Amino acid sequence: MGQLPFIAVEGPIGVGKTSLANKLSSHFQFHLLKEIVEENPFLGKFYDDIEEWSFQTEMFFLCNRYKQLEDIESNYLSKGKPVIADYHIAKNMIFARRTLNEKHLAKYENIFNILTEDMPKPNMVIYLDASLETLLERIQMRGRDVEQNIQASYLQQLSLDYNHFMNHFETENSDIPVVRLNGDQLDFVKNQGDLDHIISLIQDHLKKGEVVQ
Repeated sequence: MGQLPFIAVEGPIGVGKTSLANKLSSHFQFHLLKEIVEENPFLGKFYDDIEEWSFQTEMFFLCNRYKQLEDIESNYLSKGKPVIADYHIAKNMIFARRTLNEKHLAKYENIFNILTEDMPKPNMVIYLDASLETLLERIQMRGRDVEQNIQASYLQQLSLDYNHFMNHFETENSDIPVVRLNGDQLDFVKNQGDLDHIISLIQDHLKKGEVVQ
């Protein structure tokens, strides 16, 4: 029996997750869940000094995403309303493992497991990846002040972390369909044909009954 669609769009910083989630939300008429980014008061400091501000930054994101998932469960999923999000809660651990020291990571992982144990999890993932050149170009184009100090080396390592995580995710969650997209080859913002191709891939999974509309 299929599940109510709860789709997550994931990928490294700058790859276009929110833009794609917006377009898919409009097409499928699913509720859009957008992560809180620029409201994080620690983020600018984090990119200046990752070691000093990583724990505060990650805890802010975790608490806000936990609250968002609570709201999504009570106001949408429990009422039979499909959701598409521009993140998966599991991304918290990708960033935490990269930025936190051993002591902070142990504390953070305990809190993460407690908070997310009974939270709704996406049942389809769209993984959008792109080259470092494309990521840097898109970050510059969107012009978020807090992102202007992102180091290319950090972004490159984050992309590798994402790929490792997604490979592991697919192995451990064979029942959850993952749609992999190449952000260097697809321009779903300017090219309707590329967007239609992505929509078709998602519809194929919906028709298989893995998740139901």
